[in-house]
Amino acid sequence: MPDEKEVSGEVIEGQAETNQHNQQQSQAGAQANNNTSGAPLDSDTRTWGMFCHLSAFAGFIIPFFNIVGPLIVWLIKKDEMAYVDHHGKEALNFQITIFLAFIACIVLSFVVIGVFLIPIVGIFSFVMTIIAGIKANGGEHYKYPICLRLIK
Repeated sequence: MPDEKEVSGEVIEGQAETNQHNQQQSQAGAQANNNTSGAPLDSDTRTWGMFCHLSAFAGFIIPFFNIVGPLIVWLIKKDEMAYVDHHGKEALNFQITIFLAFIACIVLSFVVIGVFLIPIVGIFSFVMTIIAGIKANGGEHYKYPICLRLIK
């Protein structure tokens, strides 16, 4: 009988260790969703991540700067901050996707449907860019829902 108690005691200890291990993995997974390094992001890193997305609004003032703005921020900070590297790629991919969508809308304008699609694409781009900027400033690794992943 003493052997059975020792064995069952080992099993209980093994289950407790497994539970602790699973909790540590789930905590690490939660951190990985927000940050690949596991360390908390500083304010500067989150701000640069936000700038990757919001710099696309320069395209409202200067043509094609919706792509050039995120490209400049990404090229400046991609080697220093992995978080900015991720958000820079996301912002560039999304802005390239929107550019291609606008070209498709212009072509479809000859069949009249493009005239209705241009404002829809513009509003979608505006709203999604703001959401991405907020998520980036919050420390999340945001991915746009409709986006061609051209830069990996």
